[in-house]
Amino acid sequence: MFVQNATMEQLNNVIFYTIDKSIRTYRQYAQRQLKDAGYSITIDQWLVIKTLLENPDITQQEIGEMVFKDNASVTRIIELLVNAKYLKRKSNSEDRRRTNLEVTEKGKETIADVHTIVLKNRSVALDGISKSELETVKKVLMRITKNCQEDE
Repeated sequence: MFVQNATMEQLNNVIFYTIDKSIRTYRQYAQRQLKDAGYSITIDQWLVIKTLLENPDITQQEIGEMVFKDNASVTRIIELLVNAKYLKRKSNSEDRRRTNLEVTEKGKETIADVHTIVLKNRSVALDGISKSELETVKKVLMRITKNCQEDE
C-alpha cells in the first residue's frame, strides 16, 4: 500500500537501478564497439552462438534460460542467425519433429574474430576495479540471486 506522505528514495540510491543501468550501459558500449569494428552481429546473437558452442545439444528453451530471453525472442534471434548463415538446422535423428541447431563455420569464425573485441570491452568496463572488488561484487550478486530464488 502506498502512503501519500512517505518519503520515496531516489532511483540513483536503489541498488537494482544501479545494477540495471550498469548492465544496459555496458551492453550499449559493447554493441557500439562491434558495430564500429564492422560486425553486424548483436550482443544477443553473440550470446546465443556462444551458448550453442559451449552446449551443442541444448534445447531452445534452455538457450532462453541461459541468455535470459523469452522463447519468442530466442526464436527470432535463431531465425536471424540461420538466415545470416551463422547457424544451421539439422534434423534430429531420434525425433523427426525436432531440429538441432549447429554453429556454422561462419558462426565459429565470427565468434573467434569478435573474441578480441569482447575481451577489450570487458577490460575497459572493469578498468580500475581490483580482483577482490570483483569477487565481492560477484558474491553479492550471487546472494541476491539466491535470495530471490528461495521463494520459487
